Amino acid sequence: MGLIIYLNGNYVPEEQAVVSVFDHGLLYGDGVFEGIRAYHNRVFKLEEHIKRLYESAKTIMLDIPLSMEKMSEVVLETLRRNNQRDAYIRLVVTRGKGDLGLDPRKCTKATVFCITASIQLYPEELYNNGLITVTVPTRRNAGEAVNPRVKSLNYLNNIFAKIEANLAGVPEAVMLNNEGYVAEATGDNIFIIKDGVLITPPVYAGLLEGITRNCVIEIARTKGIPVVETLFTRHDIFIADECFLTGTAAECIPVVQVDGRSIGNGKPGPMTHSLMKAFHELTETDGPQIFPE
Repeated sequence: MGLIIYLNGNYVPEEQAVVSVFDHGLLYGDGVFEGIRAYHNRVFKLEEHIKRLYESAKTIMLDIPLSMEKMSEVVLETLRRNNQRDAYIRLVVTRGKGDLGLDPRKCTKATVFCITASIQLYPEELYNNGLITVTVPTRRNAGEAVNPRVKSLNYLNNIFAKIEANLAGVPEAVMLNNEGYVAEATGDNIFIIKDGVLITPPVYAGLLEGITRNCVIEIARTKGIPVVETLFTRHDIFIADECFLTGTAAECIPVVQVDGRSIGNGKPGPMTHSLMKAFHELTETDGPQIFPE
């Protein structure tokens, strides 16, 4: 059997979950989305994801026709209807059906859909052995253009970088901002560790303020690990003791080589392992239950 999809107030079989070819999400990438995870019968950081969705929508002046509480229930009910306790959730709000012009005022009602399925960005051996990455020519969007803090459907910037990673024969790429500072990976935030300090770019460097990113920062501080949000360059990655990426789909994954330079001893480091372990432990207890137990 196929999946059950939430679409504009109804739960329908996936083959019936269709949108108009005049939807501006399709025509122009005009919309916002969230990727969310369910673990062990709980939706991890659901409140934070819903809040970010509505913040993204506010910035692009997109009216979501559901309250935040109702949207949370949509996520939970879609999981229930698919009998899923562990899943990847894609929650999408588009500008809706309009005409072939750009004017968003022609779109009278947003389109909302929720997909609950599965995802695996990287094979298990890369979590054990670490990623090899490169930096790429494509720069991260400037905040005055398509602000990276808005999780919009307009992801071509990230896709260009992913294509460049593919051409280089590596699974992931590091993106710089227009000033040459490290911003993030194609779909994940980046951390380095140097002399016992956890370092990550500040959000103003041109990155999405990741839910997993913030979670790892909180975990580190709970463990007494100093955390610094500051600008840094590729040089700082090359001389780091450890490096890892974070994201909802990727979770926490070590990086062991960037642009041909081994990070530390070329193996995932102890602090990375410790933070990965603590993150997975948190997913077992955080978030609302899907099925009451």
